Amino acid sequence: MEAKEFLPVVRELARCYQAFECYSSRHVRSLGLTPSQFDIIATLGNTEGMTFKQLGEMTLITKGTLTGVVDRLVARQLVKRVASPMDGRSQIVQLTDDGVAMFERTFPAAINHLGKALDGMTSTELDKTHTVLRNLTRIFKRETKAG
Repeated sequence: MEAKEFLPVVRELARCYQAFECYSSRHVRSLGLTPSQFDIIATLGNTEGMTFKQLGEMTLITKGTLTGVVDRLVARQLVKRVASPMDGRSQIVQLTDDGVAMFERTFPAAINHLGKALDGMTSTELDKTHTVLRNLTRIFKRETKAG
């Protein structure tokens, strides 16, 4: 395939991500969290906690950044580390009571905010967009593993 065929798609994908990130992060910051902190709070919400490995797999945060973000959330008393009952070498990251309250306040607000932006799309458009994005994710993951 020639670059001229797929470069417009790559450019638009990058523009879309940048626009989404700007829209979402501005709102998340108004709620008192950084985007990475919100990602962890949202991921841990309604769970008993996760290991660092699980958090890394479930969030958009790189392994090198994850520890620092968790440290800052611990300092704010929004999460805590507890020893894993299954493996004494690993830790579980859990929301504290204050973290649960933060999740209950910020997660619905963030979903509502995103819903407002996507409100003009029909169900068919949302389904098609989801399918295309899922396929792109699959392709890039496959190629990452192959490379």
